[in-house]
Amino acid sequence: MARPMRYLVCVFLILMVVLAEAAPGNGNGRRGNGNGNNNGNGQNNGDGNNSVKKKSVIVKAKCKGSGYPACYNQQFKCPVNCPTSCVVDCVSCKPICSCDIPGAVCQDPRFIGGDGITFYFHGKKDRDFCLVSDSNLHINAHFVGRRNPTLHRDFTWVQAIGVLFDTHQIYVGALKTSTWDDSVDRLALVFNGEPIILPEVEGVKWQPKVAPSVSVTRTRSANAVTVEVERNFKITATVVPITQEESRVHNYGITSEDCFAHLELGFKFYSLSDDVNGVLGQTYRSNYTNRVKISSVMPVIGGVREFSSSSLFSTDCPVARFRRGQLPILVAASEYPDMECGSGISGRGIVCKK
Repeated sequence: MARPMRYLVCVFLILMVVLAEAAPGNGNGRRGNGNGNNNGNGQNNGDGNNSVKKKSVIVKAKCKGSGYPACYNQQFKCPVNCPTSCVVDCVSCKPICSCDIPGAVCQDPRFIGGDGITFYFHGKKDRDFCLVSDSNLHINAHFVGRRNPTLHRDFTWVQAIGVLFDTHQIYVGALKTSTWDDSVDRLALVFNGEPIILPEVEGVKWQPKVAPSVSVTRTRSANAVTVEVERNFKITATVVPITQEESRVHNYGITSEDCFAHLELGFKFYSLSDDVNGVLGQTYRSNYTNRVKISSVMPVIGGVREFSSSSLFSTDCPVARFRRGQLPILVAASEYPDMECGSGISGRGIVCKK
């Protein structure tokens, strides 16, 4: 090929390369669909800075048992099957689901007894039941739910608890909610008939002057607290909704009018007697024999009549053992829901099983 022709071909190829780089093509240039600024990994689409990505909430837990220096204060991400609710077992130095610990009451009430055995107690919706009754501690729960026409029972969840000890009362409840938002606090807290006002800051603590052994502490900025009475009990309470996915899977029939916000609870007891009773309390007796069929997919115990109470702060269930409380009821329990106002795991009934 003559030199002039070769020269023209080279100029033509160079020109084509320049035009390809400058044009809005599919290559890697600034406007391209590869790694450029618009459609590839650049600033507008694809994996660029303006892409919309939903960030999942990552909840972490720490070992709080100072007696376990190898694990103390180490932080762990919650397991995948309980991404927003876990604690750290300081002995094994691993995170475990809060609802899988003895003393847990979660879901359509699923209990983990003091003997470590899982069982369900469905009760009835809009009724109150005795969870624990001992000489100086009585805990009732208010159940909310929906009737399932295909089953001979209600779908139920624990909406509130009423706790009696000494001459005091504590109410912990979930407020009725239609649209759920994790950042909006839906907890109602009352001590001796007076609302407890807690700033929405994680770690903030409230203690009454009349009972300094009592403390209420926010474990998150919203919807989670710990209630503790020294040498008596400790309760963790978290408000959670029924999600659309849960409703679909279990056929709950939840509507947009009410997401059935309810409590996930964890109980630890420090001074129960061997006469304790109640749906959960009975499982802490040394001579208790669990009546559930362990091999069942959903082991259920009965006792609706046995554990039924006339109101949230009544001690009139047939199995009641409470003798100490004489404080009059200052506010009707039905008024509260409308208010807007590891191990390291200790306490009687914490059982380790292989």
